[in-house]
Amino acid sequence: MEKDNNPIDKEVVLTEFMVDDATYKTQLNKMYMNRKPYVPFNPSHLKSFMPGNIPEVFVNVGDQVKEGDILLILEAMKMKNHILAPFDGTVTAINVKIGDRVPKNHVLLEVKP
Repeated sequence: MEKDNNPIDKEVVLTEFMVDDATYKTQLNKMYMNRKPYVPFNPSHLKSFMPGNIPEVFVNVGDQVKEGDILLILEAMKMKNHILAPFDGTVTAINVKIGDRVPKNHVLLEVKP
């Protein structure tokens, strides 16, 4: 006798959620359940846009920086990318040191306006 794989026989779990004042019931899939949580954009966090090495850091915690100042260098694929200050502010945290290897989207520095 063959095993019956009829989807009707399986218990379906429906989840309720609201979108724009409308309530929906749906079965959530594995991809949805394993997704990364949403993190809102924080302009104070300067992140690496690709994996690479940190050969130089030009600032210290507490330094005042002007828009366009070079903060550090991110070396990737034999290219030296200068990470610039996006606005005038104060360096509040440095999350890397010379010689570190960083992945994509790693928070390199924190700058407060």
